[in-house]
Amino acid sequence: MRFLDVKTDYAFKKVFGSEESKDILISFLNAVIDFADGTEIKDLTIVDPYQIPIIKGMKDTYVDVKAVLSNGGRVIVEMQVLNVEGFEKRVLYNAAKAYSTQLHKSEAFAGLEPIIALTVTDFEMFEDIKPVITYFRLLEKKTLATYSDDIELIFIELPKFTKKETELETISDKWIYFIKHAGSLEYIPESLKETPIDKAFSIANKAGLSEEELEIQDKRRDFIWLQKGSLDKARKDGWKQGVAEGKAEGKAEIVRMMKKRNMDIRLIAELTGLTTDEIRTVKD
Repeated sequence: MRFLDVKTDYAFKKVFGSEESKDILISFLNAVIDFADGTEIKDLTIVDPYQIPIIKGMKDTYVDVKAVLSNGGRVIVEMQVLNVEGFEKRVLYNAAKAYSTQLHKSEAFAGLEPIIALTVTDFEMFEDIKPVITYFRLLEKKTLATYSDDIELIFIELPKFTKKETELETISDKWIYFIKHAGSLEYIPESLKETPIDKAFSIANKAGLSEEELEIQDKRRDFIWLQKGSLDKARKDGWKQGVAEGKAEGKAEIVRMMKKRNMDIRLIAELTGLTTDEIRTVKD
């Protein structure tokens, strides 16, 4: 058997955001979300379920899974492969936007429901923090008293997860192992043959995909890894020196390299933090 690489955005949404994925998503969220009152998610509704994607130049670098919980709370789950500039701000922006847009004109603020933004990254975001899963809330600086639980950011950093299949202990371990390694497995490990992880493998099984889905998923995977390769090379060739020091000439050189690789101008803007007009002014 061969399975989809769940780290790619559309495959991630197919596994966790399909019509038949409700029990899969409930199990995954209960495994990685630390609810303060000890409760668990009993039911949810998946918003905008997965459909065969229509790819128009494949310019977007992420797709999210959205769900409304039975208690009214909302969860945004995102898989991110590329470590682009401003990514951490985009996560916060999306969470705040999802929180604020719940209200319509003249409605009371008391009607706002909590938002959890769960982000899985294929790169390290917090080099000084050891845990694989990190939780962020709005706290008072000195006493650490909680201002509000209404917006919570949770990050799962896959590179920090190094357990082998024989070392998996918790359901959280097993879900993270599945996401990180499914695309390289040829069979379902014995320790993961349990509902609903086995169902997740069934959805990710390439044998169950149509030819159209396979072609789109392969193109999407190749597109993402091409951009990842270009980004890694750009960093090696001067990203850290140019961008970290804020040198305009450093960014210009990176833009030139990306243009030579025919990268889309909007993706270049996302990766560098420059505007599209600024990018156009850089001479090849």
